[in-house]
Amino acid sequence: MMNSSLRVKPSPALLLLLAVMVVVVTPFAASAQKTWSVARTADGDDFNSVHFADSRRGWIVGDAGTVLRTTDEGATWVSQTLGTKASISDISFRTKDDGCLVAGASVFCTADGGGQWRETTKFNPKNFGGLTPELTSLTFANKRRGIIVGSLVRRDAVLDSLVLLTEDGGETWRRVVVETKDEMIDVDFAGDERALAVGAGGTILRTENGGRSWSLQASGTRAVLYNVEFRSGRKGWAVGAGGTILRTTNGGETWTAARSGVRSTLLGVRFTNDDDGVAVGRGGVILRTEDGGNAWARQESGTTENLFALYASKDVWWAVGAKGILLRQER
Repeated sequence: MMNSSLRVKPSPALLLLLAVMVVVVTPFAASAQKTWSVARTADGDDFNSVHFADSRRGWIVGDAGTVLRTTDEGATWVSQTLGTKASISDISFRTKDDGCLVAGASVFCTADGGGQWRETTKFNPKNFGGLTPELTSLTFANKRRGIIVGSLVRRDAVLDSLVLLTEDGGETWRRVVVETKDEMIDVDFAGDERALAVGAGGTILRTENGGRSWSLQASGTRAVLYNVEFRSGRKGWAVGAGGTILRTTNGGETWTAARSGVRSTLLGVRFTNDDDGVAVGRGGVILRTEDGGNAWARQESGTTENLFALYASKDVWWAVGAKGILLRQER
């Protein structure tokens, strides 16, 4: 009769495998549990984007012309007057001193590190067949080349997409006609020539010539895509409605879905390298990956407010969202 209390001694190979599993799994589990702290909450206008031009100087932009500036790595934030009450959706710097932001149908730029801003372009509906332009995202590849995406609307109905290109540092912009009428929501460069834009209906557009022409890419989803991020010319990620996360390893030619583990709409994604990334979304959802976006783990955000955007400065993750909430986590 077999003794039910008999224990089999693990083999050396099995012990080694278990040790390797502990080494591999434990760091990710630990980092996934890192907490976020509330750095600021104004209980007012939504914060839509956060950006740092260097290690000390950063900006938060949002609804009703909100602009906040820090010069001490985010320890304090001071309000700036832009001269508009339009919603500011995005901000980008092409150098540590030269940057632009988009507010409604206007582009504002600075040449002194954000000390002063001037309206450089105000797009008129008459230039778009009577449709009102709404600008949602802005990015620069270098000192001269930049792209804006958005939509053309009439009475709040989106009737066409909008892609704009500058090759003189934001002084002038020209429209580039693309193959979709879906609203384009976000754009990011993956080098000086390659850029990807995402939007409604799972739309992904790709350019290989700096934004002069674009082609539609198969995304495999109809979910609205809200944000796209590239860390190199080939690896990129996009997030969207229903917990959608897409990955590419070939510069956006093909995309595959990753399991997020949530159904909440994801609105922002950022990576600090090819492996370490964070995604945020509605209801205060924050997800973390350390394997390039294959696996994601939930982090405690401490809020149920919608989180719209992310930025990774030198030592800190920043997240902004509804009602003026600003979260931070030490990297």
